[in-house]
Amino acid sequence: MEANKELQFYKLLEQLVALTQIVNEEPETEKIESLLCELSGMFRLSMGESHFYRDPQNEKNGIGETSICFDNGKTGVPIHTVRFVTRLMSITTMTVYMEEDEAPLTEDEMYKVDIIMRTLLAFVSRNKLQTLAEELAFYDDPGFRNVRSFFRYLSWNSQPGDLSNKVAINYNLRHFALLNEEYGRVGGDLILRNHYRHLESLIGNNGAIARLGGDAFVCICDQTDLPEVLDYLNDATVLASQDGKTAHVSSYAGVFQIPDGYTVRNPGDIMNKIMNAYQLAKIGVQGNIVFFSDMMMSAREKTSRVLKMFPAALKKGEFHVFYQPKVNVETGEICGAEALCRWFHEGKIVPPIEFIPALEETNDICKLDFYMLDKVCEHIRKWLDEKKHAVRISVNLSRRHMIDPELVKTLIDIIDSHNVPHEYIEIELTETTTDVQFKDLKRVVQALQSSDICTSVDDFGMGYSSLNLIRVVPWNVLKVDKIFLPLDEESADSIRSVMFKYVIAMAKNIGLECIVEGVETPAQLKLLRENGCDEAQGYLFDKPLPIEEFEKRLDMMKYELPDM
Repeated sequence: MEANKELQFYKLLEQLVALTQIVNEEPETEKIESLLCELSGMFRLSMGESHFYRDPQNEKNGIGETSICFDNGKTGVPIHTVRFVTRLMSITTMTVYMEEDEAPLTEDEMYKVDIIMRTLLAFVSRNKLQTLAEELAFYDDPGFRNVRSFFRYLSWNSQPGDLSNKVAINYNLRHFALLNEEYGRVGGDLILRNHYRHLESLIGNNGAIARLGGDAFVCICDQTDLPEVLDYLNDATVLASQDGKTAHVSSYAGVFQIPDGYTVRNPGDIMNKIMNAYQLAKIGVQGNIVFFSDMMMSAREKTSRVLKMFPAALKKGEFHVFYQPKVNVETGEICGAEALCRWFHEGKIVPPIEFIPALEETNDICKLDFYMLDKVCEHIRKWLDEKKHAVRISVNLSRRHMIDPELVKTLIDIIDSHNVPHEYIEIELTETTTDVQFKDLKRVVQALQSSDICTSVDDFGMGYSSLNLIRVVPWNVLKVDKIFLPLDEESADSIRSVMFKYVIAMAKNIGLECIVEGVETPAQLKLLRENGCDEAQGYLFDKPLPIEEFEKRLDMMKYELPDM
C-alpha cells in the first residue's frame, strides 16, 4: 500500500513539474489545480496560499497579491511556509494549512510537501515576474497602457486586412490645466482615470487605448463604435470626486479611418497620420475633431516649407507691420491701433492663415512676436521724435510665450531699447491662452501692469472659460469678438443683442476699457454708443494699413463719423 502511495506521489509530482515548466504559453491552471487538490488530499492538507511582493518593503507592509492554490473548504492552521527571493528582490511565499485534529506530517511527508511547495513557488514567482515585466514594459502609471503597448497592438495586426473597419484616434483633453486648478491634482487624476476607463469600456476587446503622457492618448476602435467614441470625446460628464462631483470634459482629436486591406509597414505611419490631424484640431481651424485626409499631407508640406523659409525671411525683413486704427466711438479720434503682421515674399503677400498657424506649432512664433514689437517700438520712437500724434499700439503675443520665465524682462528690454514710454504699448493675449495655467497668465499680466504696460484680452467669448479668465486675471482692456456684435437686421431682443448688451455692461462695471472688433456699419457704431462702449475697430473706419498710410491717419488725428 505504501509503495502504491509513493508511486502515485511521484507520478503526480512529475505531472505538476511538467505543467509548471511550460514557458511562453498560457498555463493550464485547471489541470494544475486538480493535481494540487489530489496531492493535498494525500497529505491531509486543508489549504495552500501564496503571496507575491514586489520588494521587501511591500512584504514588510503587507502589500502584495494573494492566491489560493487549493482549498478543501475546511479551516486549518499553518504548518509550513516556504519563502523565495528572486534576483530582482521580488518575494514569493507559500503557506500550507492542516486541520488541527489531523495527524501531524511525518518527516518524509514534510519533505514531499516541501518539494511540492517549492515546485509551485517557482511557477508562481516566474508568472508573477512575467506579469510584472509586462506592466513595467507596457504600462507607465498603474492602469494606463503606454505607447509601447499601442505599437505592440499594431505589430500584432500587421497583415493586410487585419485593421479593416478600424479607426485610429489621437486625442487630448482640452483645458486640462483648468480642471486641475478647479478640482485639484487628486480630482484631476480621478477625471483622467475615469475618462480613460469609460473610453476603454466603449472600445472593449476590439481595439486598444494607450496614454502618450499627461492628458494625451491614442486608441484604435471599430468603425461601428466610432460615433459613440466621438460623442464621448466631444462632450463627456466624468466623475471628479468621491462625493459625486462631476466635470464636463471635451477633447481635441485627430482621426484616421483605416482603409480596407491596409498594411502596417511601420507603426509610426499611423501615428503620423493621427497626430497631423490632431494638430489641426488643436489649432481649431477645422473644429475640435479632424479626420485625416491626403490633402492634409499637402498642408503639412506647406507648414514644413514655411518653417524652412522663416529664418531667412525674418533676417531679410520680409515681415511688415500693418496698423488697424482704434477709434473713439463718440469723437472719431484715433486713440490707438492694433499691429498686424504681413509677409511679403518675392513680390507677393503670404496670407496670415498660411504662416501664423505653422509658426504657432514651434517657438518661431515667439521670434516673430518679438520682431513685431521691436518694429512697433521703432515706429513709435520715430513718431515721437517727429512730434507726430503718437497713440498706444497693441501687439499680439502668442500663448507659447507663457512658459518663458524671462518673458516680461524680454518685452521690457525691447521697449526700453527704443526709449519708448511704456504707456504707448499694449500687449494683447488671445483668450485661447486659457489652457495655460492661470497663475502664469496672471503673473505676466501683473508684471506688465506694474511696469505701466497695458494688457488686453483678445477675442473675448471665443475661449473655454471667458468669465473665469476676466475674474482671475487683472486686465486693462476687454476686446469683444465680433461674434457678439449684432447684425443690422437683428432685433434688440435677439440672443446676440442681449448678450452684447450685458458683455459691454459687465466690462464697464468692473472697470475695463472696452473695444469691439469687426465694426462695419453705422448702425453697429450707433449700437456701441447706446451701450457705452469706448472704442471701435473695423472696416467702417479702415482696414489694416501699411505704415505710410497709417501715418497719414495719425496726421489727420480723427475720422468723420457717419450721421446717425
